[in-house]
Amino acid sequence: MKINGKAYRTIWVNEDQWSVTVIDQTKLPHEFETLRIASADDAARAIKDMIVRGAPLIGATAAYGLCMALREDASDAALEAAYAMLAETRPTAINLKWALDAMVDAVKPLPARERVAAAYARAAKICDDDVEICRRIGVQGVGLIRAIADKKSGGVVNVLTHCNAGWLACVDWGTALAPIYMAHDEGIKIHVWVDETRPRNQGASLTAFELGRHGVAHTIIPDNAGGHLMQHGQVDMCIVGTDRTTARGDVANKIGTYLKALAAHDNGVPFYVALPYTTIDWTLDDGVAEIPIEQRSAREVTHMTGRTDKGAIETIEISAPGSGAANYGFDVTPARLVTGLITERGVTPATREGLLSLYPEHKNAG
Repeated sequence: MKINGKAYRTIWVNEDQWSVTVIDQTKLPHEFETLRIASADDAARAIKDMIVRGAPLIGATAAYGLCMALREDASDAALEAAYAMLAETRPTAINLKWALDAMVDAVKPLPARERVAAAYARAAKICDDDVEICRRIGVQGVGLIRAIADKKSGGVVNVLTHCNAGWLACVDWGTALAPIYMAHDEGIKIHVWVDETRPRNQGASLTAFELGRHGVAHTIIPDNAGGHLMQHGQVDMCIVGTDRTTARGDVANKIGTYLKALAAHDNGVPFYVALPYTTIDWTLDDGVAEIPIEQRSAREVTHMTGRTDKGAIETIEISAPGSGAANYGFDVTPARLVTGLITERGVTPATREGLLSLYPEHKNAG
């Protein structure tokens, strides 16, 4: 995707051929800054502090973090220590574990002298594959938008999304936003309702930033406005992402997604979830009972950062002093509320049978 006319991925290898640079998402939308990552510790901090976020990008960043750890020490002990450190940074997103497991599978059988080169090659493939997978999710999902546009005789298709599942959450393209970008590029009239997505405001700061740079019509709304818009026929479909999807189709996504799914179900609005295969956890069935839900700092709820009228970036307290705050990072939307899953292999019902129809190689998983 492009920012100010220049094409970017969210992570890239530097000229030194071993460190990487990422876009610092904590500074968006008011400042565009990048950050060099030069160690496994740097990668872990970037993930934990949400300098990088989004399940696929978390996995890619962790993969390069493991590369840098091996560059310093290619022993089994160092590999295991770096794996453990990176794996604990964000517990909900399964892409993190998937990417780290893929890296270990690529280097563990090799002698120490061959591990660093193999690790960097595998990390690069994880990134390149993610770009292609997200592009294919867009191809699979754009038909759903096109069908609604046809029913409306070319009228505007109103899509509601939650959190950020665009190219900033991936290496490029994105998951939930990929079909939207492709529809826009095809000339389909499309408008996006962008949930602000409290408490970190990834919708207002990141999704709106992306859509604006790409020229997609959009409107930021308070998180609680979605049901009202659906009641009044102003939402044609919802598309969200997911950080972990169970074998039966339950999806864990940014907190508040479940409430949007309930409103969509009550108002007959199609509710789609876009995901790459790396987000499916074939070992779990019941998402509500089994998916670990990250709890983050209360400060994210009690404080907000933004730009003042004078142009300064400041963090202010918005809550009553002394009040406690709970900050659950994700919730789980049961499969029964999901109209369909948009994957790189096609669109399927949110059921075990539907997923296995696209991924038959996992029929004995679990």
